[in-house]
Amino acid sequence: MSSLATSRPDASLSDRPSDDASVDLREIVAVLGAFPALSGLTLRVDPGELVLLRGPNGAGKTTLLRVCAGLLPVQRGHAFILGADVSRERRRVRCSVAYFGHAGFLYDDLSVEENVRFAVRAHGGSLSAVPTVLARLGLDGRLRDLAVSACSAGQRRRTSLAIVVARKPRLWLLDEPHANLDAESRDLLDALVLEAALDGATVLIASHDDERASALAHRRVTITGGHVTADDRRAVAHVA
Repeated sequence: MSSLATSRPDASLSDRPSDDASVDLREIVAVLGAFPALSGLTLRVDPGELVLLRGPNGAGKTTLLRVCAGLLPVQRGHAFILGADVSRERRRVRCSVAYFGHAGFLYDDLSVEENVRFAVRAHGGSLSAVPTVLARLGLDGRLRDLAVSACSAGQRRRTSLAIVVARKPRLWLLDEPHANLDAESRDLLDALVLEAALDGATVLIASHDDERASALAHRRVTITGGHVTADDRRAVAHVA
């Protein structure tokens, strides 16, 4: 394995988080196998920002989201998520953020409702919002008690989304969130994301559906070769 994969975070960089940043990444390197998927990436995102991550396949967008979710360690640099050091406090990070990606992290032998309740409880959240969230996502009635193993791809995606919404995380990490959703569910997802941002949550979206995602975001960050190559805060008007 390369030296990148075994290096400790660079002690020469400041190891104190910014007081008010939701995402504070400083020259981070993250390695997949022996390959540095992120190579000196620096990015700051403030509370309430809704940021679209752009870039070609393999640019590092998913890796960036996984670092922010506490699912992938940082080999160099410093990564602070909601004030927590990802290198030392990954459990704290995971309890404060929600990652909505290609894998749903669902239990096939549990029902839709049981999956949502289990995930919310595991992250220390309140179960009071679960019935309302299930109804809003069209997962009430008979679908509520349906085993996830019997759900369609779209129903599984909505179940995963219900977990995100019911947990009420401070940071939403969305990786191709519109995939396997019908038009109505995509519109609902957009509405939920905007509501979360208006309530003060921070949202990072990695998407190839540039037109739809751009309509949501008020900042576009382009990632190429594992680092930020463009950061446009003005080109996209925020839609409330």
